[in-house]
This record gives sequence, structure tokens and C-alpha cells, in this order.
Amino acid sequence: MTAPGRPSADDLLVLLAVGRTGRYTTAADELGLNHTTISRRIAALERAMGGRVLARVAGGWELTDLGRGALTAAEAVESAVRSLTTDDAGHRALEGVVRISATDGFSAYIAAPAAADVQRRHPRVAVEIVAATRRATQQRSGLDIEVVVGEPKVLRAKALRLGDYCLGLYGSTHYLAGHGAPADVADLQRFPLVYFIDSMLQVDDLDLATSFAPAMRESVTSTNVFVHVEATRASAGLGLLPCFMADRHQDLVRVLADDVSIQLTYWLVARAETLRRPEVAAVVDAICARVTEQQDVLLGGGRRG
Repeated sequence: MTAPGRPSADDLLVLLAVGRTGRYTTAADELGLNHTTISRRIAALERAMGGRVLARVAGGWELTDLGRGALTAAEAVESAVRSLTTDDAGHRALEGVVRISATDGFSAYIAAPAAADVQRRHPRVAVEIVAATRRATQQRSGLDIEVVVGEPKVLRAKALRLGDYCLGLYGSTHYLAGHGAPADVADLQRFPLVYFIDSMLQVDDLDLATSFAPAMRESVTSTNVFVHVEATRASAGLGLLPCFMADRHQDLVRVLADDVSIQLTYWLVARAETLRRPEVAAVVDAICARVTEQQDVLLGGGRRG
């Protein structure tokens, strides 16, 4: 029986897992326990501390003020346990699952290489990437990191500005050979546009990106930017594409580069307590390094094969 005022170290580790993931089921999977055990451990911790450590919110659980106060002790317990585990070089080994949500292009060309770099250095860290183009969620249950377009308005989370990228208008060499290139912005009204499905687009900055040419009619539209690239390559019209994706293809030609250049910003969102996890911090550092390394490409400064 846990004595009043003396929380169990095991119960603190359970709180840490639930606080980071926002879900009992996810914490149970990470700790190798079942949902009932998680509930029982949290209840025991609350009896020991004399109050609620978690509050039910839409889609999961959030730490209360009392729970956040217990988090420092829980992290100290975790650190002490991890100090007993070292890698082959004698360094403290990182392990665990880091879950990321990011847009399609960012997932493929920034997050995936960053995750691979972390995994090479820390083989016990697994990175799960969910490709989604949406606003930052207010309840990031089950996610450690979100990467979104445009400055997010979030509560109980930190937002980190990662860097800018550029959208430009592209046409395939075959399409431009048959239809000619637009002479100016006014001439765009005779061209169909390949872009997001307007009614399903959740990101304000991406929604405003087409305001340069409201007269363009829709051609092939999709929720997936890789579809935009391939539809443009297949001569469906002019595609409004991230330069860092389009410039990889020699058969795509940028048009009206001086007139149509939309600069947007990637932001990273995570809970403060999640960012303190060493494996999450390692992934965030790798993502930031990758963005810095690819800055010229992200801004449309050149092609990469």
C-alpha cells in the first residue's frame, strides 16, 4: 500500500507516460501494461498526493497543476532509471517511440531524413510519421510533435518557428509546349489550376495562397501534395507547388517566378513536458538541422536531383 504523501516511483512513471501522450491506452502500450493497471496506478498516485493529477479533456487527458508539479519528480525517476542503460560507446541510450504529424512534403523530405538520422544514432528510438495537412490540434493526444503551416494558435503547448518555404507555379514541359507559358498574372485565367480541394482545405495560409489568381479554374485537386506534383507532370494544368518538391523534377518548369512566389512558414508544436523527453528533443534537433540544411531548396533556390 502506498503511504499518504509518498508517491510510488512506478506510479510517477505512469503519470509521465499519460501526461506525454494524453491517452491511457497509448501509455499502456508504451509501458507494457493494460488500461486497467494504468487507471489503478493513477488513482493510487492521486490518493498519495491528495488531489487530481489528470483532467479529462476532449480526446484525452491533460495534466492538472498538481500533476505538472509531480512531473519534475517523475522525470527525475525516469532519468535515474535510464542512467543505468548505456549504448555500445558507453553513452546513455535513448529509447522510445516519437510520433510526428506533418504535411506530406515535409514528412517525406524533412521529417523522414531527420528521423533516419536519429535512428542511426539511437537504434532504440522509433519514429512514427503521420502525414496530414491540417491546423494544429488543441488536444495533441497520441502525438509528440506536430508540424503545421502558418503560425498556430495553441493552448498548453509550445510553438517553434522552423523556417520558410516557397510555393511557385509550375507546368510540365509537354503542357507548356502545347499551351504556351502565361505572359503575366492576368493571362492565368486561361489556365486550369492544380491545387488543394478548396472545400477540404483546413489551413488558412494555404487557402489564401491562390489569391494571386482568383480567376484560374480548378483542374485536378487533391488533399495530397504529391498528387498535385504528379498531376502537374501529367499536364493537368499549372500546379501551385512547393518549390522544394517541384524542383526535383526536370520535366517541371517554373513560370512567372517573379510574380507568383508565395512564402509560407513551417511551425513545430509540442507540449512542454513532451519536449523534455530526450528522444523527442533529439528528433526536434534533427528536424531543425534538416530545415537549416535545406533552406535554399525550401525557398526555391535551386534544383536537387
